[in-house]
Amino acid sequence: MTWQYKHTVLTLCTFAFFATMVARLAISPVVPAITDDFQIGNTVIGIALTGMWLSYAIMQFPSGILADRFGERSIILVSVGGTTVMSILLALSPVYAVFVLAMVVLGAVAGLHYSAATTLLSRTYDNLGFAIGVHTIGSSAAGLVAPIAAAWISIQYGWRPAVAFGSIVAAPIFALFVWRIHPVDPHRPEQPLRQRFQLEEVTNILSKPEIAFTVAIASVGAFVWQGTASFLPTFLVEHRGQSATLSGIVFSAYFVIQSIVKPGIGAVSDRFGRDVTTFGCMVTSAAGLGLFVTVRGVLGIAGGLVLIGNGLSWAVAVEPRFMDNMTNEERGAGFGLVRTVYLVVGSFGSVVVGLFADIYGWGTSFGMLIVLLLLVAIALTVNWLLDLGY
Repeated sequence: MTWQYKHTVLTLCTFAFFATMVARLAISPVVPAITDDFQIGNTVIGIALTGMWLSYAIMQFPSGILADRFGERSIILVSVGGTTVMSILLALSPVYAVFVLAMVVLGAVAGLHYSAATTLLSRTYDNLGFAIGVHTIGSSAAGLVAPIAAAWISIQYGWRPAVAFGSIVAAPIFALFVWRIHPVDPHRPEQPLRQRFQLEEVTNILSKPEIAFTVAIASVGAFVWQGTASFLPTFLVEHRGQSATLSGIVFSAYFVIQSIVKPGIGAVSDRFGRDVTTFGCMVTSAAGLGLFVTVRGVLGIAGGLVLIGNGLSWAVAVEPRFMDNMTNEERGAGFGLVRTVYLVVGSFGSVVVGLFADIYGWGTSFGMLIVLLLLVAIALTVNWLLDLGY
């Protein structure tokens, strides 16, 4: 196969997604070291993590609008370049307030990438589904590399070089993007941005019972995913007594499992239905977290890892449920809107899990996540048994 320019675009968009995800995921494995250094509790660091993921969620919708106004290449460069700068600022933060601000801005600039990159790929590829599938490998690869690398660097050199690892990854990718990706003309260079942010029509989508119910499911799923992703390494260190290195390996394996099983879970939802598959994911996740909390030894960690890796891949069943209940005219802006809503709600998983851990301990904190997952499973069951139509 002859290498073409479109292959360069796809490769560097994937690398850019990898860079923005590495910078965010490099923080969780070193949370214990950060809390010790700044003399803060899990609730306080949870607030910072929530701020980062909240700003990431909020920026997803504006990303596409800004790309239409200024061009996709420019927005992606802002995202990767901003990730580089913010990772350095995180490492150099002299006080916790600066650290929090850098985390929030890091989430915001990272959030600019996905919509802009997807639009750029749509300009380049006719088979967009294939391109998006390859593009998302960047996220899975980051989940494999970042936790292990950050944990190892933290042990050898401290947490500051560990979080600076994000800039080491992002800087060369930024340079490659400048060098190899051609400038593109924006779709709507003259349209005022305020016209694009008038959401009266698209917010009507949220009033549909089927969409509102799906938003509730996705919000709980995102909340649990966020709380788990933010504190799983810390949980393994503080509750299970594992080393930081082993915790980083387990955290990486979690993302590897998700990258492997997601296509299969999506196929199951196509074959047997969204709700049946989502129900299975919720119950599986609850069982996995239960093993983490209650079962000691290899069985608890390995079994819990496999179950939550599968179960917390719920999005590939839930997100198509949105599309099933939207018209073709609604899907573009509508999907961006509901994704932003549920990710914003989900971003609070970090601070709530940290707060519960400080007050009640890690067992109760993760137990709260189990209860939320089971409530979704019950809601799906009631909706099916009573044929409520949500």
